[in-house]
Amino acid sequence: MTNSSTPHNQALTPIPQSDRVFGWHEHASLWFSLGVGLLVMQVGAYLVPAIGTKDAVTAILLGSIVGSGLLAWVARTGCNSGLSSAGLIHCTYGNAFARLPVLLNIIQLLGWTTFELVIMREGTTAITRQAFGIDLSGPLGIVLVTLFWGAILMALLAGSMITLVRKFISRFGLPLVVLSLIWLSWQFLGQLQAQGFEAMWNRPGNGSMGLFSAMDLVIAMPVSWLPLVADYARHGRSGRGAMGGTWLGYTIANIWCYALGVVVVSVAEPNTSLVSALLLAQGGLIALGLIMIDELDNAYGDLYSGSVSTHSLMPRWSIRRWGLTLAVVSMVLATLLPMHTLEPFLLMLSSVFVPLYGVILGRQGFVKSELRPDGRAIDWTAAALWILGIACYHGIGQWAPGFGSALPTLAITFTLAALTRK
Repeated sequence: MTNSSTPHNQALTPIPQSDRVFGWHEHASLWFSLGVGLLVMQVGAYLVPAIGTKDAVTAILLGSIVGSGLLAWVARTGCNSGLSSAGLIHCTYGNAFARLPVLLNIIQLLGWTTFELVIMREGTTAITRQAFGIDLSGPLGIVLVTLFWGAILMALLAGSMITLVRKFISRFGLPLVVLSLIWLSWQFLGQLQAQGFEAMWNRPGNGSMGLFSAMDLVIAMPVSWLPLVADYARHGRSGRGAMGGTWLGYTIANIWCYALGVVVVSVAEPNTSLVSALLLAQGGLIALGLIMIDELDNAYGDLYSGSVSTHSLMPRWSIRRWGLTLAVVSMVLATLLPMHTLEPFLLMLSSVFVPLYGVILGRQGFVKSELRPDGRAIDWTAAALWILGIACYHGIGQWAPGFGSALPTLAITFTLAALTRK
């Protein structure tokens, strides 16, 4: 690997202040857009049968504020340090040991990109069947639709990430997504009012999930973005703007999409999928189409961050070249892999990043100036705390599932990392 002090490794070199262009508005627009997605609504739909509506709303509000706050703190750290996510990992764990979590991050980002491609493909298949009577669920249709969305992703990756955020997402993408969410919310809240809002509000859960476990489920979404946020926040002009914009944008999106998932499942017919329920709403076809387009930036966000991380390990290829390569790999995986068996693996793999960033925040969360990896091969204390955190995460989930795993693990790893900080 190229020495971290050489400027050719863009991931491990702080971005100069003169090259930073994102204000709080760009951060807020980006993370609102990344926070909107069909997957978030689907997870929100899981809450209502498990816990009562009142507890679901409490879990959504508290979990979104806390989870997005953690995301915003990492954004501030990335902005102040000028480093990518891979750079923060190198600074915390040492250059040699950092290869392991960076590699795991690349694997999970490839997995999530593949999953996003499948979500876009299934949504497209449902739309074409509903609107045009065309069935694209066969082998040829799967390949064609995957290639369609993959080609658009490659076109985006060939351009500038900064231009995409500043000119497309902030000016065009965000207003369209907001309008689609407003329309869908209006439609389903009207149905909810007709069926009886009070009965839904007082409906109890079946007891299969507690309040803290539900909060863990809500926190899972913003926490899943922890390994990516610094790759974008490092382009911010100030740490305060990166933190405030990220926190505001993602909190609003997370609350809105989780709550919309709860409302949709409350008024839909039993055993109706989320996509089918959205399509059946008046104007749902257009609104779902806009949300499908917004799914693109989720896949783009995964691929761009994955290319930055891969570049940090193998800097001879540029970030752009790695992004195009990873896009091709994701398209192949989306065509071949059974995604329903891959999702549990991805969720299990993401559990390693909760303690990983608990240690990073404990060590680097208070930095106010640029950082560079110091050349150490391994920080044994940080590495041991990360491994301890992984054990705590799974141990708490098994022995005390009512308390959730994410917050206790973050608290333990952060506290121990801060106490052992030099």
